[in-house]
Amino acid sequence: MNDELHIPQTANDRKPEIGMKFASIDDAFEFYNQYAREAGFSARISNSKKNKMNEVVWKQFVCFKAGQIDEVRSKNRASSGGPIKKRARGEVRTDCKAKISIVKQQTGPYWSISLFTECHNHGLSTPLKVHLLRSHRSVSAAKRVLTQQFSEANIPTCQQMQLMEIEHGGPESVGCTERDIRNLERDMRDEQKGINAETLVEFFTSEKEKNSSFFFDYETDSDNRFKRCFWADHKSRSAYNVFGDVVVFDSTYNTNKYGMIFTPFVGVNHHHQTIMFGCGFLSDEKTESYLWLLNKFMEAMPTRAPKAIITDQDPAMTKALAQVLPKTVHRYCLWHILNKFPEKISAVTFREHYQSIKNVIKNSTSPEEFEHGWKDVIRPANLIVGSC
Repeated sequence: MNDELHIPQTANDRKPEIGMKFASIDDAFEFYNQYAREAGFSARISNSKKNKMNEVVWKQFVCFKAGQIDEVRSKNRASSGGPIKKRARGEVRTDCKAKISIVKQQTGPYWSISLFTECHNHGLSTPLKVHLLRSHRSVSAAKRVLTQQFSEANIPTCQQMQLMEIEHGGPESVGCTERDIRNLERDMRDEQKGINAETLVEFFTSEKEKNSSFFFDYETDSDNRFKRCFWADHKSRSAYNVFGDVVVFDSTYNTNKYGMIFTPFVGVNHHHQTIMFGCGFLSDEKTESYLWLLNKFMEAMPTRAPKAIITDQDPAMTKALAQVLPKTVHRYCLWHILNKFPEKISAVTFREHYQSIKNVIKNSTSPEEFEHGWKDVIRPANLIVGSC
């Protein structure tokens, strides 16, 4: 029996021993996890028991591969009518028996080891790979701050990991993987998105109070996360009344920080200057989202539908336009059309015949004129162009 209170210090301190004491459950798990890292396996918290006062008096820590194998779980799900899910990777659970149990001392606020099973029924990880196991990976507070700074500077995650590996002397010393950093970035985006979404709505509400002609609306999903919004100020709405015959609707702008799609509605005034009619943010490019956005646009511009609208070749957007603006002439943006040609023909051929291709697309006034001109372009250029 070991009556000395044990304080976890280093990863290679020593093996667990029955009777070893700890000040808390966290200290006990930290010690077992350090031992697991040295031994080459991942640890996790398992079962617990409570007394009549609803206090935890017994706790168990096990090897991560403890428990039933996935095939048994799949059979259990199948027998209960649940779906059978096949794993593409190897089995996670091997019913490993390695574990320790700790019990709370009656004579003091201490915990002691009551059971230690050392043997595993699977191979253990090597020192060079043990850092990849789940219980030995964590993103520290310092790395969280550093990741946030990297993200704000638009440094890709893969480059962030390279910098951390250089700083810590190798991937095994970083303490986390690239996936951990990506998950952290996702969580920070969701957290920041919620805060900034509230700020955005507050700003819109403030603008509406200043000028009743300011229009905005937004939606959240079932988890109350910001999903989409549209807004147009009084100047934009007035400009649409004069110059709204032709509208350009573009959804090719993505925000790096929040992963949302910026969708401006723009036009051209009598000075050939680009003017804004309204703006939106979308969390996806589904037909449902475009239907919502186009309906809000028409709600903000109730005078009339545009005579023509120019978009990229997004199928979901095309479908939505046909439903919301059935009488509006829909045209695809020339830049997006021409941008697809290098995918169909060689760059050299496209560069040599670019002007001819552009002229026949831009200046044809009827389908018949286009077909005739297109044949004249293809023949000398010897082009084989698929559907663009």
